[in-house]
Amino acid sequence: MAYKSIFNWSGGKDSALALYQVLQDENYKVGRLLTNVNTINNRVAMHGVRIELLQQQAIALGLPLQMLTLPDQPSMLEYNEAMATTIKGLQQEGFTNAIFGDIFLEDLRKYREDTLLQVGFTAHFPLWKKDTKKLIHEFINLGFKTIVCCVKSDVLDESFVGRIIDNDFLNDLPKNVDSCGENGEFHTFVVDGPIFK
Repeated sequence: MAYKSIFNWSGGKDSALALYQVLQDENYKVGRLLTNVNTINNRVAMHGVRIELLQQQAIALGLPLQMLTLPDQPSMLEYNEAMATTIKGLQQEGFTNAIFGDIFLEDLRKYREDTLLQVGFTAHFPLWKKDTKKLIHEFINLGFKTIVCCVKSDVLDESFVGRIIDNDFLNDLPKNVDSCGENGEFHTFVVDGPIFK
């Protein structure tokens, strides 16, 4: 029996690749996308992507989208309360698992697992500890297309914003920047790929 799961969706490349992988896994049945949205600017937290674009992604994925609305710069208490309320509602609908595209941030994984365990959910990380260079090449080779929507300005200059991630992009990255931007160097928005209809 497949676990009825929510997918923590940012709209970016790691989310897309993790969703692609979990859709191949018969142990999980993704029934909904869950996205954190800033109520001040109506954009995806961290990525800054407009809600309307996220909604179009969800339609192309054929999955319902649920938004967890948060104030600008929420405290951990505000975030935890909003997440607990959302998860409890999802439990009443039969959801038992949450899936994430995190790759190697140990503290974030532990936080997610501990927080979800408190409300009876299990966390799953299909990309966990995989080599980011291999992941980004897998992403490109599968035919995904993604655009860089923001960069950490002390690491990458603005010329990287708006670029499609391809081999040229990867070759232009400074050596100290992770291929998947896993340290927050850049965030992306996926516009095409094998999971979209």
